Amino acid sequence: MEDTIGIIVAPIVIFLIFVAPIWLILHYRSKKQMNQGLTQDEYATLQDLADRAEKMADRIHTLESILDAEAPQWRNKV
Repeated sequence: MEDTIGIIVAPIVIFLIFVAPIWLILHYRSKKQMNQGLTQDEYATLQDLADRAEKMADRIHTLESILDAEAPQWRNKV
């Protein structure tokens, strides 16, 4: 009976001493990083991508205007 209890208790003790503290530390470290938001570099990259997307949208609108003037039925050909 005592052998069976020892077999069950030993892994639990090892888990609580070694694995659980590391697990908790890594868990809360990742939570902290997620709550910090964007870094300055990430924000700058995001802003650059947004500017590029806006320029691309303007170009697409201009191209569609040119196509509408030169070939009014271009949308129906596809």
